[in-house]
Amino acid sequence: MDLPMYIVVIINAKVGSDLSSLTHSEDILLNNRQKREWGEKTYPIWLLFNPKHPAVRHHIWTPILSVIQDNVFRKLRTRIDTSNIYIRYAVSDSGIVPNTQNWWDTKVDREINEFRELADEYEPRLLISFGAFPYEFVRRVYTIKPEKGPKYWGTTNLGDEFTKSIDNFDINRTNRIPLLRRIVASGKFVEDPFYSENYFEYAGTKISERIIENKERLDIWME
Repeated sequence: MDLPMYIVVIINAKVGSDLSSLTHSEDILLNNRQKREWGEKTYPIWLLFNPKHPAVRHHIWTPILSVIQDNVFRKLRTRIDTSNIYIRYAVSDSGIVPNTQNWWDTKVDREINEFRELADEYEPRLLISFGAFPYEFVRRVYTIKPEKGPKYWGTTNLGDEFTKSIDNFDINRTNRIPLLRRIVASGKFVEDPFYSENYFEYAGTKISERIIENKERLDIWME
């Protein structure tokens, strides 16, 4: 089984700049809990987070993005302009985040409908979610059955979904790409025999391959 999951990195001066910028953005994120979204909805890459876990953006996305940027630069001699990536909390109130299959408040349904309207209007090419709840939220946005409780989406199941999203990648539609919200405390390896490879390297490489393959169809490049 090809080991699954989502986007450390050989850091050159430029990538270091990206990391510094993202870390600064993370500080803003943590200090401004009232803000719900960042970036431009017209950008082809969207990130969806659980508002209970704002630090995921730094601890998971930042190292994955570094791998993507490194691979892109090696192949294309350019980098992704990350300044306008659309970043959003799945729901505006962390208190309504469900923790079982059945407890999905009507407020969550309203959030799902709101996000569905946005996704239908702007049609992002990569919709990357982080962890169990954001991924199930995305599935319900796209009315994928059967509905699951967030606890269903553990490491193995999310990994399988990641592999499917990469294998079935189609630039002509929105690609729903689930990433883990957390890995083991060391920050290096997932505690599962199926994911013994470095998670960040694996995920970042897989995502970058699809981005590079579709470079002409993605308006995401630095000038």
